[in-house]
Amino acid sequence: MKIGIVSQSYYPRYGGVTEHVHHTATELRRRGHQVTIITSHFRRGEAPSDPEVERIGYNLLIPFNGAFVDLAVGIRLRSQLRALLKRHAFDILHTHAPLVPTLPLIAVETAECPQVGTFHTTSGPSRLVEAFLGTLTARMKRLDARIAVSETARDFAAQYFPGEYLVIPNGVDTERFHPSVEPFPEWRDPDRVNVLFVGRLDPRKGVQVLLDALPEVITRTRGRARLLIVGDSYLRGRFEASVAPAARAHVHFLGHVPSHDLPRWYATGDIFVSPALGHESFGIVLAEAMASGRAVVASDIPGYRSVVQPGVNGVVSPPGDVPALAGAIAALVDDPERRAALALRGRERALEFAWPHITDRIEAVYRDVLARRGAVHPVA
Repeated sequence: MKIGIVSQSYYPRYGGVTEHVHHTATELRRRGHQVTIITSHFRRGEAPSDPEVERIGYNLLIPFNGAFVDLAVGIRLRSQLRALLKRHAFDILHTHAPLVPTLPLIAVETAECPQVGTFHTTSGPSRLVEAFLGTLTARMKRLDARIAVSETARDFAAQYFPGEYLVIPNGVDTERFHPSVEPFPEWRDPDRVNVLFVGRLDPRKGVQVLLDALPEVITRTRGRARLLIVGDSYLRGRFEASVAPAARAHVHFLGHVPSHDLPRWYATGDIFVSPALGHESFGIVLAEAMASGRAVVASDIPGYRSVVQPGVNGVVSPPGDVPALAGAIAALVDDPERRAALALRGRERALEFAWPHITDRIEAVYRDVLARRGAVHPVA
């Protein structure tokens, strides 16, 4: 098959959608398919002239829904995309976040080949969607199949665009993220237990809740807990300034780290914490931490329950509840045997999300769509 994958987010922008696109494309290519990723220019940090990636327009990062989202801009974006689709003559086009302007929505509107859309978003009622509901409904009817990465992502989309959705979760590279990865030795100390956060420093990721919980964690663990924060944004200075004076020696903001170092940071942590406040459709960082053999503490939100089974392979805490989060973390700091048991079961759970399994299901969707549309393709 000749497959086009449209995503507004892609390298050098890291995140859940980027990882999903990259790994499914890689796995599909291993199976003999021709896969082209369509995204925008990010001005810096891009791999030079990658023949498997087409870039049109330029990306802007804008605040939206308590986070930052990518937006492709360009006065010729529509005509460039139309010409690109005509030149490649894809058998099928797979658009991620098809409701999102600009590039995904234009792709759904423009493509003439069979189409699949994957919905990643979860949120409360959306005034933006409601304002353009008629136009968006017509566009979503152009999709031959709809995939949602979790039940909560499906429920958000289905409230506006009823119909059949297949729930196919995000995946994780269980070979890259593995318990055997070596940690950074300079951050390992037998007298310290490392609490790790990985993610963009967005308000909805709950970093402030974690920082507010830390003084209690330090007190209850007799100063043994150390917080490592991997991630960055323009809000970093505000978060750094909010750290309580008594906790400052225990908090380390590490900023953006190279992608190839990320597995080693997971290996360096003892407890991984993701205290998101909501609007998370799937916990990719949780899956990565669990694949790495780390005990996890996560907010008890629907998207995270797609990954963590409370009390079985992770600990959950009510979102935004500082005392509850502090208690959950402190209890694990003082219980290495429980950490080890959670880590073992977490690794087993993560294997269910290995990319070959996820790609099997996506590939089956492609074949079903092409069969229904009457297309004839050799089995690759």
